[in-house]
Amino acid sequence: MRYYVYIILIAAIFLMSSCSVVPEPVNPNATFEARELLSRLYEIQGEMIFSGQHNYPHQLTRSSDTVYSYTGKYPVVWGCDLRDAQDFINDGIEEAIRQHDKGAIVTAMSHMDRPFDTIGTRRSSWREMSDEQWADLITPGTELHYMLIDRIDNIAGMLKKLDDANVPVLWRPFHEMNGIWFWWGNRPGQGGFEELWKIMYYRYTDHHGLNNLIWVWNPNAPRDLEGDEAYAYELFYPGHRYVDVLAADVYHNDYRQSHHDDLLELADGKPIGLGEVGVLPTPEILEQQPMWTWFMCWANWIWTHNTPEQVRELYESPRVVTLGDLKD
Repeated sequence: MRYYVYIILIAAIFLMSSCSVVPEPVNPNATFEARELLSRLYEIQGEMIFSGQHNYPHQLTRSSDTVYSYTGKYPVVWGCDLRDAQDFINDGIEEAIRQHDKGAIVTAMSHMDRPFDTIGTRRSSWREMSDEQWADLITPGTELHYMLIDRIDNIAGMLKKLDDANVPVLWRPFHEMNGIWFWWGNRPGQGGFEELWKIMYYRYTDHHGLNNLIWVWNPNAPRDLEGDEAYAYELFYPGHRYVDVLAADVYHNDYRQSHHDDLLELADGKPIGLGEVGVLPTPEILEQQPMWTWFMCWANWIWTHNTPEQVRELYESPRVVTLGDLKD
């Protein structure tokens, strides 16, 4: 039955896609592979959702392998964290290329250290930045701005290896910017987060010519937990000119309908995804929130916050696409 459901859905998607025009990526020089990846997300909206799994840099397939051990299926999306660490360049980039060659979709993010901290400082991305430091950070010509560019360039070197290998990347930098926990977080309005996003965007597209990136803007789902707040999406949105896809991170297993609906409204036709989740959504939730185009469980949360039964139930849903389904 599952096979026939997929045949019907895929046929419908191809029929719809043949009658519609997929918008251009925000980078007009985007590669063929990046355009094809973006087209896939547009095509499955409202019909199917790609399964996904993050993997730690020192355990590059362990979490995805755990999904396979529970379900006999691999997720479509393979996620990784580039951080600032040079030790990711060899093993991690090679694994990303292997995953792409297997048919998987690669998504990458970075818990970038504060620019003035030594690379590898423990939990540096979780530290605060003063208003004065922020103002210097986004002002060209300052020492702190040069430090920022150095960090951005360091990560660009890793992404360039993927570009050279024709690997498109769902690139979601500075995630959860509407929360209060990262140094780049909770900077709404003029002179806020939007400036940081644009600095990276132009540095990567104009200076480095990184044309394999699909730009994913990825806030946290808004929440009002004391000491752990995340504010409204729109306060931190850099605009359609700089964003291909919008995603939200959902932890605490609070899949509010507003998390989906408000992001969908802000996206205004652009695809939306679940950039990171802790407890996996249920098939029932995905029926109620049908426009998510992928979900990605965070690393070890696949076994610390989900049971094998929960994982199997989700991966057996006709709506959920696995790597085997995609390759077939």
